[in-house]
Amino acid sequence: MTPHSDEALYAKVSSAGPGAFWALGGPEGLQAGSAAGTDADAVHDVAGLAPVLALWPVIGCLVDRGELSLHTPLTAHGPTTHQLLTRGSAEGPPGLAPFVEGLCGAPLADCAAELVWRPLGMTRTAPGPDGTLRAPLADLGRFLGHLLSPSDHPVPRAWTAESLRIRTGELTPARGLLWHPGPYGVWSYGDGPSLFVSPRHSRWAALVPGPGDAGSAALRTAFREAVFAGDAAEAAAVVRS
Repeated sequence: MTPHSDEALYAKVSSAGPGAFWALGGPEGLQAGSAAGTDADAVHDVAGLAPVLALWPVIGCLVDRGELSLHTPLTAHGPTTHQLLTRGSAEGPPGLAPFVEGLCGAPLADCAAELVWRPLGMTRTAPGPDGTLRAPLADLGRFLGHLLSPSDHPVPRAWTAESLRIRTGELTPARGLLWHPGPYGVWSYGDGPSLFVSPRHSRWAALVPGPGDAGSAALRTAFREAVFAGDAAEAAAVVRS
C-alpha cells in the first residue's frame, strides 16, 4: 500500500466532500485527514453513530462476560439480540438500548464511557448539553484503530470478528452485527457521520459530512472509493470491470 499522506489521495478525498471533516489510518493511528493538530480534537455531532460507538461495544463486553446471549429472546416470544443487530439502525438499537441499560444498571453513555471510551482514551466523546453524542475525529480514530489492533481489551477481538462477517445468511440486505458490508472488504456504519473499517487492508476511515452533504449516499460512496480502492489490486479489477 502507498502511504496515506500521498498528495493525490488527499486531494481525491477532499474533492469528494470539500466541506467534510475526515480522517483515515490503521491500527497504529491517524495517517491522513482534513484536520490536523488541535482541529482533530474539535468535537462534532455524531448522534447517528451512537449505536456503533456505544451500544455495539457494550453488548460485546456483556457477551464476552457471559451476561448476555445473542440468541436468547429479550422477552417471551420476542426478538433476540442477534436479530435486532442485523435488522438495521431504525429498529435494532432503539429496541436494545433499554435492555442493555437494565443489564448495566446505568444509562448507555455511562456504560460506554466506563467500559470502552475511557479505556481507549476517548476523553472528548460524550453527550452534549442537548443529549446529542459528540466526538472528535481523534476519538473516532482511537476507536477504529482499536478494532484493527491485536488488543483484546476493551472491545473483545472475538466480538469484532463475529460482527464483521455476514450474519444474515441468504437474506438481503446482508448485514453483520450492526455493521454493513461493502466493496473491497470494507464494513461501514452511518448514514450521516460514517465509520469505515477493513480488517483485510488494516485500514479505517471516518467521515463527518459538511452541512450540505449530511445523508448523502454519493458522498459516502466517493469517500469509500477514494480511501479504500486506490491501492488494492482487487479493487482496481472491480473498477475496470
